[in-house]
Amino acid sequence: MYSVNVPVPGSVARLASDLHPFLLDFDRVREDYTLLAKRIGDPEHFSVREHEVRRALHGQPAFEVQVTGLGCFEQPTKGTAPVVYFEVESPGLLDLHERLVDEFGAIGGLEGEDYVPHVTIARDAPQSAADRLLEQDIEPVTWTVNQLEIFDSRYREVAARISLPA
Repeated sequence: MYSVNVPVPGSVARLASDLHPFLLDFDRVREDYTLLAKRIGDPEHFSVREHEVRRALHGQPAFEVQVTGLGCFEQPTKGTAPVVYFEVESPGLLDLHERLVDEFGAIGGLEGEDYVPHVTIARDAPQSAADRLLEQDIEPVTWTVNQLEIFDSRYREVAARISLPA
């Protein structure tokens, strides 16, 4: 599966590191942080899909993103629970997501109206551990997105980068 991701700055990783004492009860703690903008499928020929994504993003301006707090999916659409994450606010990211949904369609339960911009921190713990984490205050982190990445989940690597404005 390919996806369009927003690079997450080191300041978000440091914020997650500050929460480490509250993550000890989680079975899976992220070390690499991602912000998904849109899944774009698993094409037979990546170069065709990359061209389609670049065309869809033509004229896309840079935009701001802000991590504003902590949230939890107690019953995620996929995978095990709970999932704790950094809440993300960004009108520009929502516009980008809508633009890509218009071009590539939405995956039900995850995208379109169901899209929740977030950066996953950890998953798989007693709900009480998630609740303790959610009580923590965090300092907001704001950054400007001037590049997007096309991520190949099969090889767990960035397949292409797209500079903004595109």
